[in-house]
Amino acid sequence: MPYAYFARLSRANKAIYRQSDAIDRIALKDAASLRPLVRQLEKALALENRASVEAAVRPLCDALIADVGAATLTIKVLATRPSHDWGELHGLYEPAEGRRRARLTVWMRTAQHKKVVAFRTFLRTILHEICHHLDYEVLGLDDSFHTEGFFKRESSLFHQLIPATSR
Repeated sequence: MPYAYFARLSRANKAIYRQSDAIDRIALKDAASLRPLVRQLEKALALENRASVEAAVRPLCDALIADVGAATLTIKVLATRPSHDWGELHGLYEPAEGRRRARLTVWMRTAQHKKVVAFRTFLRTILHEICHHLDYEVLGLDDSFHTEGFFKRESSLFHQLIPATSR
């Protein structure tokens, strides 16, 4: 069932939306090799140091996108989430349009309390932004919509990196 904003999309964007919605999984070739990088990220986040977190995010993202055959990204970890009356921004994906590489930005602290984000939430934010990248680079979609399929792809990555036995 499409989300409410589907009705406002153009005919071309509805077709892209349907394509996206039909894809519910991104299969990693070697998820087991990525799990130590996930553990390093968890340890870095516990240190509450932005530079350490960024140093752990980069190799994880690089390895994950290499596993699925996507183009490299510029990765940036910033401290406190930006916010406004619309809420907080957790992460941001900017396609490669007009720049050398696509860019992924994530924030590691909440806007209101300035507390470090919970590890699983932070990992899911990273995977969410990577899914936007994969929509363009691997799935060949002309746009990256938040569809049920999109969120299922994000969850499929999470469950491959954090197996049920470790939850």
